[in-house]
Amino acid sequence: MTLPWAVAADAANAAGSAAPAPLAAAEAAVPALAKDTPSTTVAGHTFMAPAGWRLAVRGPTTILEAPEGGSWLALIDIEAPDAAAALAAGWAVFQPGANWPQKMVTPLAPKNGWTDRQAFSYQTSPSEKREVSAQVRRAGTIWTVVIRDMADDVTERHTSQINQIFGSLLPKGHRRESFAGKSANKLDAARIAELGGFVERAMAATGVPGVALGLVQDGRVVYSGGFGVKALGQPGRPDGDTRFMIASDTKPLTTLMLATLVDQHKIAWDSPVASLLPGFELGNAETTRQVQVRHLVCACTGMPRQDLEWVLGSKHLTAAGVVKMLGTMQPTTGFGEVFQYSNPMAAAAGYIGGHVAYPEMELGAAYDQAMQDRVFDPLKMTSTTHDFAHARQGNFAAAHSPDANGRMTLAEERAALAVIPIRPAGGLWSTVNDLLHYVQMELGEGQLPDGKRLLSREALLARRVPQANVSTGITYGMGLLVDTSTGTPLVHHGGDLTFHSDMMWLPGHQVGAVILVNGDPGWLLTAAFRRKLLEVLFDGNSEAEAQITAQAKAYYEELAADRKQLTLPADAGLAAGLAGRYHHPALGEILVERKDGRLRFVFGEYASDMGSRHNLDGTDSLLTVVPGGDGVEFVLGRQGDQRTLTVRDAQHEYVLVGL
Repeated sequence: MTLPWAVAADAANAAGSAAPAPLAAAEAAVPALAKDTPSTTVAGHTFMAPAGWRLAVRGPTTILEAPEGGSWLALIDIEAPDAAAALAAGWAVFQPGANWPQKMVTPLAPKNGWTDRQAFSYQTSPSEKREVSAQVRRAGTIWTVVIRDMADDVTERHTSQINQIFGSLLPKGHRRESFAGKSANKLDAARIAELGGFVERAMAATGVPGVALGLVQDGRVVYSGGFGVKALGQPGRPDGDTRFMIASDTKPLTTLMLATLVDQHKIAWDSPVASLLPGFELGNAETTRQVQVRHLVCACTGMPRQDLEWVLGSKHLTAAGVVKMLGTMQPTTGFGEVFQYSNPMAAAAGYIGGHVAYPEMELGAAYDQAMQDRVFDPLKMTSTTHDFAHARQGNFAAAHSPDANGRMTLAEERAALAVIPIRPAGGLWSTVNDLLHYVQMELGEGQLPDGKRLLSREALLARRVPQANVSTGITYGMGLLVDTSTGTPLVHHGGDLTFHSDMMWLPGHQVGAVILVNGDPGWLLTAAFRRKLLEVLFDGNSEAEAQITAQAKAYYEELAADRKQLTLPADAGLAAGLAGRYHHPALGEILVERKDGRLRFVFGEYASDMGSRHNLDGTDSLLTVVPGGDGVEFVLGRQGDQRTLTVRDAQHEYVLVGL
C-alpha cells in the first residue's frame, strides 16, 4: 500500500513549519460524538472513538480532541523507512512547532497484530501540567504514530476513554485473539511448572524479591507456594501462609461484606447513602442526593482520586474524618459519565456497611467487626487482618522498592500506615491460602467449599454487573473488574501499594488464581501473570514473556533517566532557603530537617530524604526519594513574602505555606 503523503523524516521536518495547529478552526467546530463510534484511521485501521470527543481528519492524521478542548490524541498513518523517521514525520504533520526534549525510547512487545512497537516519552515542566508521549507501531508497510498531548487533569478524568482508544486500535483486517468456546486445559504438573517458571523469570526481570502463588481448579487447590524470599538478606521463602499487604484487593472483600447486608435486606444496592449515615455528604447537594450504596464502589460518580489528602495528611485522620473529607470533594465529571477511581469513596462504603451492621460502634471498629463476622470467619480466613502490628508478626513478607539508583531495597514501611484511615479501600493483609478460600466462594457463586451458602447468588453477582467502562472489553462493577476482551470472562481485582496483588477467576471454567508480590514494580508481574494464565489454560499466543521483559526494562530505564536529572542530596542552596515547616489545611504539616548535608521532609507517618531537580520552566522541585514513598514532587515558590511548596495530583493543586 502506498500513501500519497509517504515522507522521509527530513522532508517532513522541512515542510512541516507551515502546518496548522492541532485543530484548525473548522475542525474545532466539528460537533462532539454523541456516543462511542466505531471509526478508522486514514489507512483503515479500526478503533472506537469515545463519546463526547471531537474527531477530525487532516491528511494522514486522525485527531481526537478531549471534551474539555486543548488535549489531543493523534493517529497518523505514515510510510517511512523506520520508526524514528515515522515519528519525526508524525510530529511534522501534526504539530511541527513542538519542541519538548525526548526523555527516553522504549521498545514494546508485538501485540494485536502490531510489530516494531516503540514508546517515546518527553520531558515537560511542572507548570505545563501536561503529559506528552508517542507510540510508533507498524502493520505491513504502514507505520501508525500515536501522539498524546494532554493535560494531566484531562488524562485522569478520561483514562478509561483513552484506554478504549488504545485498546481498540487494531490493524486493518486484524481480529483479536479469542478464547470463546474453548475449554480450559487441566492445570497438571507440567502446566503448573510452566506458570512457576514464568513467575521466576518475571521476578528476575523486575527484581522483586518474593512472590506467593495459589491456583484452584474444579473446586480444589492445585498449587499453593512461593518463590524468592520474604525479605532481602533473609533466607525465608514465602509460602501459602505468608502474609502480604493486599492493598486495593481489600475492595472486593469490602463489597462482599456489603452484599451480605443486601442479602439480609439491611440495605439495598440502591439505598440512598444519606439515609444510612446521618450527615453524609459529597461535594455538592445534587450528587449527595443521587448517590446510592453502589455508587460508592462503582468508580462512576465523577469523584476524583484525591489521594494526597490521606497519603500526606493521615496522621490524625479517623474513619469519621474520611467520611467528612468527602464533603470537601467535588465531582470532576458528570454523574455516571466515566470511570474515575476513588479510594475515599470506597472507604466510606465500608464504614457505612459497618455502621449498618453495628450502629452503636465507632465507624472504624464497626467496619472491622463486620468484616470479621461476615467475611473472614465464614470463609475461614484466619490469617487476614487490618491490624498492621499483628500482620507483621510470624510469617509475613516485607515490602521492597528500588532506590533512586535502581537498587532493590527494603521500602519505608511506615509510608503504608497512611492507608489505615481508608482501610476498607486498601488496608488488608492476607495470604494466598486465605484468598483462595475467597476465590473458591466466588467460583461457587456464594456457596462455600463445605456446601454451606454464605449469601445468595443474586447478591454476589450484582457486584460484577458493569457500572463503568474501563477499557475495550473491560468493565468495573462494585469492587470488581470483568474482562471479556479475550472472549471468555475473567473477573479480577488488583492491589498496589509497594506490595502488589491480584485475585482472578474464570467463572465459565472453574479456574482461579491469587498472586502476591512483595515489591515494586510488582504491578508489571501481576498483569503479565493474568495473561500467562490465559496462555496456559487456552494455548494462547505467547505474549506474556515479551510483555514482562519489555516493561521491566523500560521501568528501570526510566528510573535511570530520572536519576540523571536528580541532584542527590538536594542542592544545598535550595535546602538552605527553605522554611522550617510548611502547612496546608488538607495535607497537614511538613517538617524540614537538614543534617549531615542531607535534606529530609517529615510527613505524618514517615520521613524521606529529598532530591532536587531544575525544571525546563526555570522552577526547582524537591522530590521524595525514600523507597516506597511514592515519589512526591514539591515545586518551590513564593507568595509575597511567604515561601511555598506546591504539590499536585492530576486534578488538584495544594500550596503549602512556610511557617
